[in-house]
Parts: sequence; structure tokens; C-alpha cells
Amino acid sequence: MVRGGGGADAEGWRVRRPGRLSLALAGAIAIAATLAVLFGESVLDPAQLARAFTDPSSGPAEVLWAVRAPRAATALMVGAALGLSGAVMQGLLRNPLADPGVLGVSALAALGAAVAIVLGWAALPGAVEVAALMGAALAGGLLVLFSARVRSPEALILFGVAVSSFAGAATALIFNLSPSPIATAEVMSWLLGSVQNRSWIDVAWVAPAVLAAAGLAALAAPGLRMLSLGEETARTSGLPMARLRLLALLAASLATGAAVAVAGVIGFVGLAAPHLVRTAVRGDPGRLLLPSALAGGLMLVLADLLARVTPTDQELKLGVFTALVGAPLFALIAWRAAREWRL
Repeated sequence: MVRGGGGADAEGWRVRRPGRLSLALAGAIAIAATLAVLFGESVLDPAQLARAFTDPSSGPAEVLWAVRAPRAATALMVGAALGLSGAVMQGLLRNPLADPGVLGVSALAALGAAVAIVLGWAALPGAVEVAALMGAALAGGLLVLFSARVRSPEALILFGVAVSSFAGAATALIFNLSPSPIATAEVMSWLLGSVQNRSWIDVAWVAPAVLAAAGLAALAAPGLRMLSLGEETARTSGLPMARLRLLALLAASLATGAAVAVAGVIGFVGLAAPHLVRTAVRGDPGRLLLPSALAGGLMLVLADLLARVTPTDQELKLGVFTALVGAPLFALIAWRAAREWRL
């Protein structure tokens, strides 16, 4: 009886652990977001901070609520989108090195934005964002069509690498042929990734897309959990693989497209966030989704805060900052995966 009770307690802890982790991450996000609003390149003294909370029309209030708060909220939504899409891709492909960047979704979204900028559409409200989302949708559609004909996860990764390489080459061609140095600089700034000068309109634009992607991912979660037992086992258990691939790829493409549309290309968050929380969920890809989204949001809020307060002549681009931190982590994950991961 004691042994059975211990097993029940252990099982209960495994069930509660993802929930406790999500609550802890949510609390950390609240603290990080508060710091991101209170601190920045411009230092506000206690009197100015007090005025920001008591006088909505004051200069300090504008700094806090019209500049820093929407910027932090945008970083949170973008990070959550990237963390979620990374967890979905890693679960679908059963590969710890998979993320939307590897599958070409980020690259085609960036290509769409680059084309819109070079064609002069940046002056039209929302044109660049829509172009980026269309690029991500194209990548998702290509991946869905390919996966319908080829079942191998390795083949899907190779196809995604090919799409990413083509999109990168096309973007480089745009740099080469762009007649305007201003447009070239705008494209470069977009590719470096940033949430600078984002407003509540950007938050309102990205939030519905992220929520829709989260809904699709939630529908795919049971299938991802079953798929972790192996594709043959999942198939014989009645798992509709075509439906699972469709839901997962749509969720990842929508989340990544929204993130790139608002903030440009920001790498390594989708790769790193699931790894930071995977141990706590015992590798369950279904329970990994929410903690990965929260971890991605926390990572990007903190990264943007550090990029802002780092004493440099020009503010560090967020994509550059995450790459500097994420590249060593990627190398560590690849080294560990080479020894431990089994498809």
C-alpha cells in the first residue's frame, strides 16, 4: 500500500509539475516586464516615476506607457510565439535541433518583408507585416504539401533547409539589386530584429495571431504526445498523421510569421526555450507547449531589457543580442544531441 501511495504521489507530482513551472514562469514574466517598464536608456528618478502613475499626460507617463510598456508587451508576444513554434517543431520532427528557422519559415517571412520594403510598400500601414505573414504562410504551405508526400522527418528538415537557403539567397539578391540605399538599410534593420519603437497597435496585431497559433498547437498536443512513442506505434494506435502535420505546421507558421512580421528575424529563441523547460515536463511534447511559450516570452523580455541598458553608442539590435547568447547554447545542444538523442 505504501508503495502504491508513493507511486500515486509521484504521478501527481508529474502532473502538477508543468502547472507549477508555468506559474513560476508567469511570475518571472511579471517581474521582468515590470523591470522593462521601469528601467531603460533614459533614467527616471523616483519623483518622475511617481508622476508617471499619477499624471497620465506627463512626459514620464508617456515614456512608461506609450514607449516602454508596448515594447515589453511586443517582446513578450514575439518570444512566446517563437518558443511555442519551436516546441511544436521539435515535437513534430522528434528532433531537438528543429525550429522555424531551420525549416525556412523565418527566412521566407523575412523575404516577404524585404520585398515589400524594396517595393516601397513600407509607407502603407501594415503592408510589410502582411507581406511577412504571407511569406510565412507560403513556407507553411510548402511544408504541408511536402509532408503529405514524404513521411520522413529527416526529409522534411532537409526540405526546410533548402527553402531557407533559397530565401536567404533571394534576400541577398534584393540587397544586390536594390536601387535605394535607404531601402537597403531598412531591410538590414529588419533582418537584425528589433522591438524598438513598437506601439500598442503592434501588440494588438500580433496577439490574435499568437492566440490562434496556440489554439492550433493545443489541438495538436495529444498527437505530439503519442508521436513521441514512435511514428509506427502512433500510426497503429490510430493517430491521423496528416491532420497532425497540418495542425503543427500551421501553428508554427502562423506564430513565426506573426513574430517576424512585428519584430523581424530573431533567432535561437525557438530553439532554446523548449530546452530550458523540457526536463521539468519529462520530455512530454504535449505539456511542453505552454512552458516553452512562457520561457520564450521571458527570454525576449529580458534580452530586450539587457540590450537597452547595455552601454553602447547605438542600441544593440535584439536579433544580434539573442544570436550572441544563443549561438553557444546551440553548440552545446548540438553536442549533447549527438551523444544522447535517438530518433
